[in-house]
Amino acid sequence: MNMLSPKKTKYRKQHKGRIHGHTKGNAMLNFGNYGLKALEPERITSRQIEAARKTITRYLKRAGRLWIRIFPDVPVTKKPAEVRMGKGKGSVEFWVCRVKPGRIMFEVDGIPHQDAKRAMELAAAKLPIKCKFVSRDI
Repeated sequence: MNMLSPKKTKYRKQHKGRIHGHTKGNAMLNFGNYGLKALEPERITSRQIEAARKTITRYLKRAGRLWIRIFPDVPVTKKPAEVRMGKGKGSVEFWVCRVKPGRIMFEVDGIPHQDAKRAMELAAAKLPIKCKFVSRDI
């Protein structure tokens, strides 16, 4: 599978920026009954999102439905190894998603509670942040 990345962007390169505060929206379950919520601010790469997605789909044996609620739209640049300072900004190496605390990153539905919990725990192990399993009170 291809990694997630935007088809086109207005600008090729961006400043690093900082991740402040809690998520403005996307803090509630909107699609499924179970989800994985971020508890820390961090940049999550397209590779990490893909690894978590694969883990969930493998564990659930393609049962139920999965929603990915984050998308890597921030380019991260890097200069080649052993290159002197100056001479402009490096080229885009990979794409990241800035995730704030409280953000729902993945949602699943159509599977038992225990399976959903285990799948999300396995996915959380692939991500660089502390996460929390959330579910609707049915």
